[in-house]
Amino acid sequence: MTGLLENKVAVITGAGRGIGKAIALVYAENGAKVCCMARSKHEIDETVTRIKNGGGEALAISCDVTDYQSLENAFEKAVEEFGAVDIVVIDAGVDCDNSPVDELDLKVWKDVIETNLTGAFYTAKVSIPYLKKRSGGKIITIGSGLGHKGREGKAPYSCSKAGLWMLTRVLAQELSQYDISVNELIPGPVNTNMGNDCKKDNKSVFSIDDEWIKTPDDVRNIAMFLATQPLIGPTAQSYSLMRRDL
Repeated sequence: MTGLLENKVAVITGAGRGIGKAIALVYAENGAKVCCMARSKHEIDETVTRIKNGGGEALAISCDVTDYQSLENAFEKAVEEFGAVDIVVIDAGVDCDNSPVDELDLKVWKDVIETNLTGAFYTAKVSIPYLKKRSGGKIITIGSGLGHKGREGKAPYSCSKAGLWMLTRVLAQELSQYDISVNELIPGPVNTNMGNDCKKDNKSVFSIDDEWIKTPDDVRNIAMFLATQPLIGPTAQSYSLMRRDL
Protein backbone atom coordinates (compact mmCIF):
# COMPACT_ATOMS: atom_id res chain seq x y z
CA MET A 1 0.00 0.00 0.00
CA THR A 2 1.39 3.39 -1.02
CA GLY A 3 0.34 6.91 -0.20
CA LEU A 4 1.21 10.20 1.45
CA LEU A 5 2.29 8.43 4.65
CA GLU A 6 4.31 5.63 3.11
CA ASN A 7 7.24 4.58 5.34
CA LYS A 8 5.72 6.38 8.33
CA VAL A 9 4.76 4.71 11.60
CA ALA A 10 1.80 6.15 13.48
CA VAL A 11 0.83 5.42 17.08
CA ILE A 12 -2.78 6.26 17.93
CA THR A 13 -4.30 6.01 21.39
CA GLY A 14 -8.04 5.51 21.60
CA ALA A 15 -7.89 3.75 18.23
CA GLY A 16 -10.62 1.24 18.99
CA ARG A 17 -13.53 3.49 18.11
CA GLY A 18 -14.68 6.95 17.18
CA ILE A 19 -12.18 9.57 16.08
CA GLY A 20 -9.12 7.46 16.91
CA LYS A 21 -10.39 4.59 14.79
CA ALA A 22 -11.21 6.88 11.87
CA ILE A 23 -7.71 8.37 11.98
CA ALA A 24 -6.09 4.93 12.20
CA LEU A 25 -7.99 3.81 9.11
CA VAL A 26 -7.18 6.87 7.00
CA TYR A 27 -3.51 6.80 7.95
CA ALA A 28 -3.32 3.15 6.99
CA GLU A 29 -5.11 3.86 3.69
CA ASN A 30 -2.35 6.37 2.97
CA GLY A 31 0.48 3.92 3.60
CA ALA A 32 1.33 4.33 7.27
CA LYS A 33 2.03 1.40 9.53
CA VAL A 34 -0.39 1.94 12.40
CA CYS A 35 -0.10 0.93 16.06
CA CYS A 36 -3.59 0.96 17.53
CA MET A 37 -3.68 1.40 21.30
CA ALA A 38 -6.59 1.28 23.73
CA ARG A 39 -7.73 -0.55 26.83
CA SER A 40 -10.37 -2.58 24.99
CA LYS A 41 -8.45 -5.24 23.07
CA HIS A 42 -11.44 -6.45 21.06
CA GLU A 43 -12.05 -2.93 19.72
CA ILE A 44 -8.51 -2.33 18.51
CA ASP A 45 -8.42 -5.86 17.11
CA GLU A 46 -11.41 -4.91 14.95
CA THR A 47 -9.63 -1.75 13.77
CA VAL A 48 -6.51 -3.74 12.89
CA THR A 49 -8.57 -6.36 11.07
CA ARG A 50 -10.15 -3.66 8.89
CA ILE A 51 -6.73 -2.20 8.11
CA LYS A 52 -5.25 -5.56 7.18
CA ASN A 53 -8.28 -6.49 5.09
CA GLY A 54 -7.65 -3.28 3.17
CA GLY A 55 -4.05 -4.24 2.50
CA GLY A 56 -2.45 -2.15 5.25
CA GLU A 57 -0.14 -2.93 8.15
CA ALA A 58 -1.28 -2.53 11.74
CA LEU A 59 -0.71 -3.79 15.25
CA ALA A 60 -3.13 -3.88 18.20
CA ILE A 61 -1.57 -3.14 21.58
CA SER A 62 -3.74 -3.10 24.68
CA CYS A 63 -2.63 -0.48 27.19
CA ASP A 64 -3.90 2.04 29.74
CA VAL A 65 -2.78 5.63 29.17
CA THR A 66 -3.08 6.34 32.90
CA ASP A 67 -0.40 3.69 33.57
CA TYR A 68 3.03 4.97 32.54
CA GLN A 69 4.65 1.53 32.56
CA SER A 70 1.85 0.20 30.38
CA LEU A 71 2.56 2.93 27.83
CA GLU A 72 6.30 2.31 27.92
CA ASN A 73 5.68 -1.37 27.21
CA ALA A 74 3.26 -0.53 24.41
CA PHE A 75 5.70 1.80 22.64
CA GLU A 76 8.46 -0.76 22.97
CA LYS A 77 6.22 -3.32 21.24
CA ALA A 78 5.37 -0.84 18.52
CA VAL A 79 9.04 -0.15 17.80
CA GLU A 80 9.91 -3.84 17.93
CA GLU A 81 7.28 -4.46 15.27
CA PHE A 82 7.74 -1.46 12.98
CA GLY A 83 11.15 -0.06 13.90
CA ALA A 84 10.26 3.54 14.71
CA VAL A 85 7.62 6.11 15.60
CA ASP A 86 6.93 9.12 13.34
CA ILE A 87 3.43 10.28 14.26
CA VAL A 88 1.65 10.16 17.62
CA VAL A 89 -2.06 10.90 17.88
CA ILE A 90 -3.24 11.41 21.46
CA ASP A 91 -6.94 10.64 21.31
CA ALA A 92 -7.77 8.51 24.37
CA GLY A 93 -10.29 10.37 26.48
CA VAL A 94 -13.43 10.15 28.61
CA ASP A 95 -16.37 12.42 29.32
CA CYS A 96 -19.48 11.12 31.00
CA ASP A 97 -20.92 13.73 33.33
CA ASN A 98 -22.92 16.95 33.21
CA SER A 99 -22.94 17.71 36.94
CA PRO A 100 -22.24 21.18 38.34
CA VAL A 101 -19.17 21.41 40.54
CA ASP A 102 -21.10 21.31 43.84
CA GLU A 103 -22.74 18.02 42.81
CA LEU A 104 -19.78 16.46 41.04
CA ASP A 105 -18.53 13.09 42.25
CA LEU A 106 -14.87 13.38 43.19
CA LYS A 107 -14.05 10.14 41.40
CA VAL A 108 -15.43 11.55 38.14
CA TRP A 109 -13.10 14.54 38.40
CA LYS A 110 -10.11 12.32 39.10
CA ASP A 111 -10.88 9.82 36.34
CA VAL A 112 -11.38 12.47 33.65
CA ILE A 113 -8.25 14.43 34.56
CA GLU A 114 -6.15 11.26 34.80
CA THR A 115 -7.25 10.00 31.39
CA ASN A 116 -7.54 13.19 29.36
CA LEU A 117 -4.63 15.19 30.76
CA THR A 118 -2.27 12.93 32.70
CA GLY A 119 -2.71 10.20 30.08
CA ALA A 120 -1.86 12.68 27.35
CA PHE A 121 1.22 13.83 29.27
CA TYR A 122 2.36 10.24 29.76
CA THR A 123 1.82 9.43 26.06
CA ALA A 124 3.79 12.45 24.92
CA LYS A 125 6.61 11.83 27.40
CA VAL A 126 7.02 8.19 26.35
CA SER A 127 6.95 9.08 22.66
CA ILE A 128 9.50 11.91 22.63
CA PRO A 129 12.70 9.80 22.70
CA TYR A 130 11.43 7.75 19.73
CA LEU A 131 10.50 10.87 17.75
CA LYS A 132 13.91 12.40 18.43
CA LYS A 133 15.58 9.30 17.01
CA ARG A 134 13.74 9.96 13.74
CA SER A 135 15.09 13.54 13.66
CA GLY A 136 11.57 14.90 13.51
CA GLY A 137 7.98 13.87 13.82
CA LYS A 138 4.50 14.90 14.80
CA ILE A 139 2.36 14.84 17.91
CA ILE A 140 -1.32 15.55 17.35
CA THR A 141 -3.53 16.06 20.38
CA ILE A 142 -7.31 15.74 20.10
CA GLY A 143 -8.59 18.78 21.93
CA SER A 144 -11.96 20.40 22.42
CA GLY A 145 -13.56 23.79 22.08
CA LEU A 146 -14.62 23.35 25.71
CA GLY A 147 -10.94 23.51 26.63
CA HIS A 148 -10.79 27.02 25.19
CA LYS A 149 -14.18 28.35 26.22
CA GLY A 150 -15.60 26.12 28.96
CA ARG A 151 -19.20 25.20 29.60
CA GLU A 152 -21.43 24.85 32.63
CA GLY A 153 -21.66 21.30 33.91
CA LYS A 154 -18.47 20.29 32.14
CA ALA A 155 -15.77 21.21 34.69
CA PRO A 156 -13.70 17.98 34.52
CA TYR A 157 -13.76 17.72 30.74
CA SER A 158 -13.24 21.44 30.11
CA CYS A 159 -10.36 21.66 32.58
CA SER A 160 -8.69 18.52 31.23
CA LYS A 161 -8.88 19.83 27.67
CA ALA A 162 -7.70 23.29 28.70
CA GLY A 163 -4.67 21.61 30.26
CA LEU A 164 -4.16 19.59 27.08
CA TRP A 165 -4.22 22.78 25.00
CA MET A 166 -1.49 24.30 27.17
CA LEU A 167 0.50 21.05 27.19
CA THR A 168 0.37 21.15 23.38
CA ARG A 169 1.83 24.65 23.32
CA VAL A 170 4.56 23.87 25.88
CA LEU A 171 5.57 20.69 24.05
CA ALA A 172 5.72 22.59 20.77
CA GLN A 173 8.15 25.09 22.26
CA GLU A 174 10.31 22.39 23.82
CA LEU A 175 10.43 20.18 20.73
CA SER A 176 10.65 22.63 17.83
CA GLN A 177 14.46 22.45 17.87
CA TYR A 178 14.14 18.73 17.07
CA ASP A 179 11.71 19.34 14.17
CA ILE A 180 8.91 17.74 16.15
CA SER A 181 5.66 19.62 15.65
CA VAL A 182 2.88 19.51 18.21
CA ASN A 183 -0.60 20.67 17.21
CA GLU A 184 -4.13 20.41 18.56
CA LEU A 185 -7.00 19.09 16.46
CA ILE A 186 -10.38 20.35 17.67
CA PRO A 187 -13.12 18.36 15.95
CA GLY A 188 -16.06 20.00 17.69
CA PRO A 189 -19.06 17.81 18.54
CA VAL A 190 -18.72 14.36 17.01
CA ASN A 191 -21.29 11.59 17.19
CA THR A 192 -19.24 8.83 18.83
CA ASN A 193 -19.85 6.08 21.36
CA MET A 194 -18.65 8.44 24.07
CA GLY A 195 -21.36 10.93 23.14
CA ASN A 196 -24.05 8.30 22.77
CA ASP A 197 -23.23 6.61 26.05
CA CYS A 198 -23.08 9.84 28.03
CA LYS A 199 -26.49 11.41 28.08
CA LYS A 200 -28.37 12.99 30.92
CA ASP A 201 -32.04 13.91 30.84
CA ASN A 202 -32.10 12.92 27.13
CA LYS A 203 -29.69 15.73 26.30
CA SER A 204 -26.45 14.77 24.66
CA VAL A 205 -23.27 16.11 26.23
CA PHE A 206 -22.47 17.34 22.72
CA SER A 207 -25.58 19.50 22.28
CA ILE A 208 -24.26 22.91 21.20
CA ASP A 209 -27.08 24.91 19.66
CA ASP A 210 -26.90 24.55 15.85
CA GLU A 211 -23.26 23.42 15.71
CA TRP A 212 -22.35 20.92 13.00
CA ILE A 213 -22.56 17.44 14.55
CA LYS A 214 -19.92 15.41 12.75
CA THR A 215 -19.16 11.76 12.25
CA PRO A 216 -15.65 10.43 12.98
CA ASP A 217 -15.00 10.25 9.23
CA ASP A 218 -15.42 14.03 9.00
CA VAL A 219 -12.15 14.37 10.94
CA ARG A 220 -10.11 12.38 8.41
CA ASN A 221 -9.03 15.23 6.16
CA ILE A 222 -7.71 17.51 8.88
CA ALA A 223 -5.94 14.56 10.52
CA MET A 224 -4.22 13.87 7.21
CA PHE A 225 -3.36 17.55 6.78
CA LEU A 226 -1.56 17.62 10.14
CA ALA A 227 0.24 14.33 9.49
CA THR A 228 1.58 15.46 6.12
CA GLN A 229 2.96 18.91 6.95
CA PRO A 230 6.72 19.44 6.43
CA LEU A 231 9.08 18.94 9.36
CA ILE A 232 9.58 22.68 9.63
CA GLY A 233 5.87 23.37 9.52
CA PRO A 234 3.13 24.69 11.78
CA THR A 235 3.43 23.94 15.48
CA ALA A 236 1.71 25.07 18.70
CA GLN A 237 -1.46 25.63 16.65
CA SER A 238 -5.09 24.66 17.17
CA TYR A 239 -7.01 23.50 14.11
CA SER A 240 -10.76 23.55 14.56
CA LEU A 241 -13.58 21.97 12.56
CA MET A 242 -16.18 23.93 14.49
CA ARG A 243 -18.41 26.34 12.59
CA ARG A 244 -18.23 28.92 15.35
CA ASP A 245 -15.38 30.72 17.02
CA LEU A 246 -13.87 28.93 20.00
